[in-house]
Amino acid sequence: MFGHLYILTAPSGAGKTTLVRHLLENDPAMRVSVSHTTRRPRTGEREGIEYYFIALDEFREKIRRDDFLEWAEVHGNFYGTSRTGIEAALCAGQDVLLEIDWQGARQVRKVFPAAIGVFILPPSLHALEQRLRERATDSAQTIARRLDAARDEMRHADEFDYVIINDDLQRALQDLLAIVRAARLRYTVQSRRHSVLFATML
Repeated sequence: MFGHLYILTAPSGAGKTTLVRHLLENDPAMRVSVSHTTRRPRTGEREGIEYYFIALDEFREKIRRDDFLEWAEVHGNFYGTSRTGIEAALCAGQDVLLEIDWQGARQVRKVFPAAIGVFILPPSLHALEQRLRERATDSAQTIARRLDAARDEMRHADEFDYVIINDDLQRALQDLLAIVRAARLRYTVQSRRHSVLFATML
């Protein structure tokens, strides 16, 4: 496989979605994998863009058929990543970004141990709580539940290759771009992508 698989994980409110949007604007060669989910669409979300929204029965059938590379239950909803879509993209030399939780990251690395893991941290729990409240999309009870979940999620940051502290969006974006660029400059990658050049010079 010639493409890189990047795993981006963060607690809710850490800024992962915003970082990914800016990454895609700055790196058109990157493709984001669109997950399946059983949760209801939020305002502005589009089918096949943010997620594929499916019923729980359909999700369970996909699990039975082993259609998912990884899947997990998060905050009472199910999320899963298509196995065949990821494999086809990587074999074609496409870089793919997965936005999944730490549980999903563990599952993916069993299949793709070379996947590059990046964990996004907020600057503090207080800042995380403020961001969740400023969204104005969740109840106080839901926010409290997300904060509890965030504490648990952040305990798994040491399972990832890189950690970015998102206290400044532009600096965090440059850190993420640097990780992507460095992976593409590895000798094994360059020698495959420029095999003719390497054959004549090295």
